[in-house]
Amino acid sequence: MKSKRFIPPVALLIPVVFLSNLVYAQISEDTYRRAEYFLSSNLEKEIYHLEVIPNWQSGSESFLHSTFTREGRKFYLTKIRTLKTEEAFDPDRLSELIFEKTGEKLDPKNLPIQFTSTRNSHIIGFRWRNQDWTWNTKDNSLSSIPFSPRNEMESFSPDRKWKAFTRNYNLFVQNLQTGEEIQLSKLGTKDFEYASSYGWSDLIEGENGVRPFRFTVNWSPDSKKIFTQIVDFRLAEKMYLLDFSKEEKFRPDLLSYYRGSPGDSTVVQYIPVLFDVESQTERLFPQLTSPHFIGINLRWSPDSQSLTGFFLPRGFKSYHLIELNSQTGDIRKVYSESSPTHVNRDFEFQRLENGQFILNSEKSGWNQLHLFDWNTGKEIHPITLGEFVVHKITYWDEEKKQLYFEASGREAGRNPYFNHLYRINLDGSELQLLTPENAHHEIYISPDGKYAVDNFSSPNLPTQSVLIDLTEGEQVYKISEADLTNLKNRGYKFPVSFTAKAKDQKTEIHGIYFLPTSFDPKKKYPVIDYTYTGPHTSTVPKSFKSALFGHQQATSELGFVVVTVDGLGGFGRSKAFADVSYTNLGDGTTDHVLAITQLAEKEKFLDINRVGIFGHSAGGYDAGRAMLLHPDFYKVGVASAGDHDFRMEKAWWPEMYMGYPVGDYYHEQSNITNAKNLKGHLLLAHGGIDENVNPSATFKFAEELIKAGKDFDLFIWPSRNHSFGRPPGDYFTKKRWDYFIEHLMEEKPIRHYQLQLGK
Repeated sequence: MKSKRFIPPVALLIPVVFLSNLVYAQISEDTYRRAEYFLSSNLEKEIYHLEVIPNWQSGSESFLHSTFTREGRKFYLTKIRTLKTEEAFDPDRLSELIFEKTGEKLDPKNLPIQFTSTRNSHIIGFRWRNQDWTWNTKDNSLSSIPFSPRNEMESFSPDRKWKAFTRNYNLFVQNLQTGEEIQLSKLGTKDFEYASSYGWSDLIEGENGVRPFRFTVNWSPDSKKIFTQIVDFRLAEKMYLLDFSKEEKFRPDLLSYYRGSPGDSTVVQYIPVLFDVESQTERLFPQLTSPHFIGINLRWSPDSQSLTGFFLPRGFKSYHLIELNSQTGDIRKVYSESSPTHVNRDFEFQRLENGQFILNSEKSGWNQLHLFDWNTGKEIHPITLGEFVVHKITYWDEEKKQLYFEASGREAGRNPYFNHLYRINLDGSELQLLTPENAHHEIYISPDGKYAVDNFSSPNLPTQSVLIDLTEGEQVYKISEADLTNLKNRGYKFPVSFTAKAKDQKTEIHGIYFLPTSFDPKKKYPVIDYTYTGPHTSTVPKSFKSALFGHQQATSELGFVVVTVDGLGGFGRSKAFADVSYTNLGDGTTDHVLAITQLAEKEKFLDINRVGIFGHSAGGYDAGRAMLLHPDFYKVGVASAGDHDFRMEKAWWPEMYMGYPVGDYYHEQSNITNAKNLKGHLLLAHGGIDENVNPSATFKFAEELIKAGKDFDLFIWPSRNHSFGRPPGDYFTKKRWDYFIEHLMEEKPIRHYQLQLGK
């Protein structure tokens, strides 16, 4: 018989301490509950009075808005004259009345209605179940009429004497007084279709199925002419999908759609055409032919003598403001600009009554507003000038010759991405800041330009909603302020903004990081980079709402610090700042590496040896690219719906920002051609019927990873298109969470846990 070995008591304590730490670190159902609370489908009812989006009534006499409160969703009316905000009606009464009228019970704390109007203080208008409803609160009567959306298959002339429609791919008009039909075009056939357009997601069942019907015409104000286009599919090529999601079928459906990739000549083309209804004549403008992903939108002048708009040649390196004479067919280039990289196609254009026009331009290196002469196209003078970015013309006061515009980066010492409202005279004098708070401002101006509702906030400043008197240029009334009581009770910590030096070693770039509510500064936390780069966007949240309703806080609750960075090559700064990414979209995450590294030098709770990354769509490309470009920095990546090779993407986005014609850099920056560089854990995900970013690039990327002998994971959601894994949460949300839990945190996720969404 063996003798028992004596174990000192102190030794017995060692495994106890170890087990205690292990239990503390384990993932539990409570971990998921903390995270799912911050999914937007759950969180939206937890923040009260988050914002005010006004539905203006009678110019600027009053406005309506709805918001969540402690008592549920409420509907409010603000009267400008008295500067008072009151409940517009009793939702319990309306819920009871709807039940009496229809037999359907609605939750009075979350009425699913669109509040549209109030009249005479007792007539309430709302839209529900495709009907317009009127509630007379005096006699408590409720009536409705079916909501009649505009018939997309026909268009009536402004004088209501003609109706335009198509038949057999040709354009017809009908005289509404005599009933006579006139065929205006004669050359229309399948694939050469008059008065049509091509919808971005026009899926066709099978190879030769019928695409969704599209109809578009633009009547002249005098009802004598029609401007439209021919959609030419004759040389266009398709992309394909297989739909496995039909429960009643045991073979997949073939879906096809027209989609050109960068450099393709086989794309859908638009050919502008002008018809004279009286003479029944047709004039084509082949010189203005444009691929459908660019298109051309011309607007009629009030006198019907001309049409005006912007024409962009393929490649987006130039644009022309043109005037088309509707009598002669002559085309005049009013003004043109070009760039060795790409031009800004977000035009802010305002034609004035005095023969002048306002247009934005980046020719100074910053997006600014300029005044031009319409007849000569020559610049008269800049209206705005400086190293800041004008985003939009918000209102033009023709009488006072004053311009209201929104811009960012002008105020020293502030986040250069914060949006502000300004007023300036047409001659460029008396520039006035109308939103002085150091915050991001979201503006809603009344139709008559007298007032504006301003929701101002920042990621660490809850939204305040105020009314601005634009005539006086001052704030006159505080409407509401976001109530964060529920968040505070859960230990919510505001995200923290920071700055870093970019890869040029001189430019200041901006980032933000999110902490879990269970944060302990004495511990080390794995880091996750949420990414979406490119010159068309900036991803770092600027407002309180965008910071709260994104991916970051929910992911952080699992036990991570989540970081988002706006590096060089993004939107919202100078032209030179954006151009860093031209032909170089693949280097977007290099600034992320630098920013996170610099942040970790200051914040010791960041574990720089455990960094992951995730993104969707262009962010999916970023995540895959980061794992291949910086394989020693990023240990885990989740790339969903990624456009992993821009040569396989939809044409417009890469051609504008990666360059046209297609160069070698497309190949060099492809995730597919760099698959051999993978070192860490990578999860690729795609929707099986994603017509936006076709899953073929993910499959091809997977094939190259297999050829290179690389271990990776692949998730295909057969029934989903491009929309999955978004902030409201779904099945893939947990899939992404679990991947980081297992491979970055090195913990064991809970299998089969069901996220509670929208509760």
